[in-house]
Amino acid sequence: MISTWTRAATGALRAHPAPMTYGLIGLCCLIFVAGPASGLDPSYGTGDALLAAQRAYFARWGVVPAELFDGNPRALFTPATALFVHGSWVHLLGNMLFLYVFGAMAEERMGHLEFTLFYLSCGYLALLGYAAANAGSTETLVGASGAISAVLGAFLFLFPRARVTSLFPFLFFLPLRFPAWVVLPFWAGLQWMAARRATQGPGVAYLAHLVGFSLGFLYAWVRHGRTSRVKPPAQAPEGEHQP
Repeated sequence: MISTWTRAATGALRAHPAPMTYGLIGLCCLIFVAGPASGLDPSYGTGDALLAAQRAYFARWGVVPAELFDGNPRALFTPATALFVHGSWVHLLGNMLFLYVFGAMAEERMGHLEFTLFYLSCGYLALLGYAAANAGSTETLVGASGAISAVLGAFLFLFPRARVTSLFPFLFFLPLRFPAWVVLPFWAGLQWMAARRATQGPGVAYLAHLVGFSLGFLYAWVRHGRTSRVKPPAQAPEGEHQP
């Protein structure tokens, strides 16, 4: 399953609202709380019953690569539904914090409708790309990380000089501020190295991160490359270097 390595810090104050970003966050949280993965609904039971309900839930709404390419029409919708399903509280909160940190500025730059279509389309294609590369896998893939990686790619092109606060474990988690053009390519490089070592078993779908990030950057380049980039606000977004 797609998950996050670390958790983001709080984002900067922004002059304009981002209703679609906040709406996506709210929808993902609502779906998670109502589902079996949250453990809050007693109707799903406990112990083995809860685990069985979680497996059935992920199989229904998540992407199973082997089913996606066997001609099952229902499976074609799963890369869209999987974007709103998360496997744990850490998985959910990590993704939503990164969407909050980087999504609002991207939405303000693109516009509400364009941002929403961009998010959904790139997220779908990121999961589809991972499934195509692992067509024989029966592991379930869920999470919004592919779509959020696309937001990071677009953010890199649109706001390359925005300052991002990063926490580096090898520097004792000392918070350091770097421009996005340093932090986000560094994150993408980490995903690439991890993807080379990844297997088809359960874990983080690093390839989906890379596909989403590449799609997001290319989209912003093609769609907004001829327009002047927006200068970052005085108070830049803050977040960790890994989504």
